[in-house]
Amino acid sequence: MKAVFHHAQSGHVPTRFLSRGNIVPYPEVPARARRLMEGVRKAGIGIHAARNFPRELILRVHTRRYLQFLESAHAEWASAGSSSPELLPSLRPLERPATYPRHVLGRAGWHMMDFSCPLLADTFKAARASADTALTAASLVMEGDRFAYALCRPPGHHAYADRAGGFCYLNNVALAAEALRERHDRVAILDIDVHHGNGTQAIFYSRADVLTVSIHADPRDFYPFYYGHEHQTGQGEGQGFNINIPVPVRSDDAVWLGALEHALAAIEGYGPQVLLVALGLDAHEADPIQGGAVTTAGFRDMAVNIATVNLPTVIVQEGGYLTDFLGDNLASFLGGLAG
Repeated sequence: MKAVFHHAQSGHVPTRFLSRGNIVPYPEVPARARRLMEGVRKAGIGIHAARNFPRELILRVHTRRYLQFLESAHAEWASAGSSSPELLPSLRPLERPATYPRHVLGRAGWHMMDFSCPLLADTFKAARASADTALTAASLVMEGDRFAYALCRPPGHHAYADRAGGFCYLNNVALAAEALRERHDRVAILDIDVHHGNGTQAIFYSRADVLTVSIHADPRDFYPFYYGHEHQTGQGEGQGFNINIPVPVRSDDAVWLGALEHALAAIEGYGPQVLLVALGLDAHEADPIQGGAVTTAGFRDMAVNIATVNLPTVIVQEGGYLTDFLGDNLASFLGGLAG
């Protein structure tokens, strides 16, 4: 197994976050990457630098208008003499039809679904580096590696084709899936973050060539609330190729492993040639998000079971926030996957 990282991912450093009505310190911080790197080393895995990929690959998933916004909005915001270094929207279009606005604050509301994705001077550079990290891991698997781990930060699975949300700007796992489709007819994504990957679901919702399967805390009681329900199964050609397996908030190892059994059965029935795992470690019992109660050993057990599908596998890092256990959780998962 090889691990991939890009140093530019550490340049994204927001300071504030709206949580339960309070402005609190931003939890998706560069220290996460350092702690995860410790886990990679503890697992005995070599770390490789990410390659740079062309903009055209990003445009296979994200709209040109959205990409232009991420690239240029902060500079426009700063040149207007705005007092805050962080661009956040104050208004969003809820009704359609709506007209795409000229003002940068209006465009921010168009392209940001919540208050967790501020734009700073180096945000786009970090998001592009995170996407390149996932694309490099996909390339390693296409070149013959059995497993590759992408240490992506910021994460990606809440990002839509034209919207940021949930700390996510570019959808790393969707980009990796598109790259893998160049080589494989059928690709499967297994998302085991404690939050549903609503952006990934939306991107592939009408497609049959990418199966999306997600285990997550029940959205009736947990972010992202509106998405990740069992009845959301795809549409058109994608009908039946989106599978959501919600579990109760604060579920333990046994519940997650039981859900994983159903997820893996669906994946094996689909018959993909390659697997992507959107790896969230935020289902851990000590994670500050408090959505799950999985133990460090439980992550290893999940990985051992995932390995039984016997497919080339790309692991793309999603959530998992700062605790003393974060590196150990990653090492436990990677060790279980590699045997």
